[in-house]
Amino acid sequence: YFLDKSDKYDSRDVERLQQDDKWVENYLLWRHDVVDDALKMIDESFQWRKEYTVNDLSESVLPKWLFEIGALFLHGYDKEGYKLFWFKVKHHTRDPKQQLEKKKLVAFWLEHYAKRDHGKPLTVVFDMAETGISHIDLDFVRFIVNCFTDYYPNFLTKIVIFEMPWIMNAAFKIVKGWLGPEAISMLKFTNKSDVQEYISGEYLPPHMGGTDSFKYSYPPLVDDDFQTPLCENGPITSEDEHESKEEVDADTKETGELNEAQSLNQKKMNSIEQISKSEETDKTEVKPKNAKKALTTFKGPLLHISPAEELYFGSKETGEKKCLIVLTNVTKNVVAFKVRTTAPEKYRVKPSNSSCEPGTSLDIIVSLHGGFAASLQDRFLIMAAEMDQSSGAGVPELTQFWKEVPRTKVMEHRLRCHVIESSKPSSLTLKDNAFNIPAKTNEDLHIQLTHLLQINKRLEEQMNRCLWFQQLSVVLSLLSVTVAAFCFYLANAQRS
Repeated sequence: YFLDKSDKYDSRDVERLQQDDKWVENYLLWRHDVVDDALKMIDESFQWRKEYTVNDLSESVLPKWLFEIGALFLHGYDKEGYKLFWFKVKHHTRDPKQQLEKKKLVAFWLEHYAKRDHGKPLTVVFDMAETGISHIDLDFVRFIVNCFTDYYPNFLTKIVIFEMPWIMNAAFKIVKGWLGPEAISMLKFTNKSDVQEYISGEYLPPHMGGTDSFKYSYPPLVDDDFQTPLCENGPITSEDEHESKEEVDADTKETGELNEAQSLNQKKMNSIEQISKSEETDKTEVKPKNAKKALTTFKGPLLHISPAEELYFGSKETGEKKCLIVLTNVTKNVVAFKVRTTAPEKYRVKPSNSSCEPGTSLDIIVSLHGGFAASLQDRFLIMAAEMDQSSGAGVPELTQFWKEVPRTKVMEHRLRCHVIESSKPSSLTLKDNAFNIPAKTNEDLHIQLTHLLQINKRLEEQMNRCLWFQQLSVVLSLLSVTVAAFCFYLANAQRS
């Protein structure tokens, strides 16, 4: 294939195939370890990737209106922990002139998610509420289906179709014809009464019977490895109310420890000279637990932000779930700020949308929610802008302020997550290291389990075939004995 069609492939894909065993394994798993079928899929997907310039797709090469319309986006998780890929069908209209850009948008989202989570499977949600005949676009649907069946191996867990209008039944009969038996089994037709069998209410919008207040918005996108819409992320009252007293006490204690080091500084911040002195104190005194280096400070035109680059969270083993961001207003006016994140389902930020008085500092507590763990791919964006002295600082005033402020007057600063591993390895880790065996991730175990299940399925099929042949052999043996006995009986009858 490579020798005959090397000009039809992107050299970056060929190089990755030669180095990335997991990518190869996904092709094999998706084609049930039939090498010829896997090779054919690689050939087709590589040609498609070059045709659509998948490796070069970015926000800048696609029309801005495609992102603004909000027809495609990633948000939330299903009950099995798989990321949800949303298709808001009501925002899609059939237009041959725009078809190529829309297809590239699908490839854009899939490729960037694949790079972030290394091919961890997705659950696709077709939200067909408020749709009709004008939204039917079989060519676009077929492209989406092909992405999962032919171009992105082992990438689909299920397709949840919400409130499909009866008028589209005929169209989906055609779609089923494009899907193989395995893909058809992944189709889940749902409505408001049963969609929560697959997706919990916290990730469903109100019109689907859920409580998720998430609203897709653009701009901005994060200009890092994974480009995904940033969304508002503040405390959720219903969830905060269920926190146990022990958690609240622990929060208060930890926050008190972090704020204690800041209290002296805050009292002295009446001038720029005193602010610079307090920053030096911050570097030595304000330090999250287990941090391996002193915090630095980003000195922006409106706010000084500490830490400057990374938020330190502990791994599941160390258990550190909170960290502190310190904002210092270095202007003579009130500064409004927002904190946004690429993973709003994982983090709680308090406060996430507020203001800071001139010459003062303010602490923002970032905590992991529920059983989530921090990831190196998670990002935070701090946006800040000066407010007029006459402007209020209440929620309505801040909401109106952010709608009207020009983007040229907004200061932005990004922070990434740093996961602190335990300094004392467990006995299991020591054992693995002793034999030079790398620790296996959840994704590796998932792939191995899938592989074992497929092998088990093939063994069951072989056993069933053996049992069938065994039963056939028994029947034929009995038939032969019966015929022989009958012949023996006829021979004796003729003699007599």
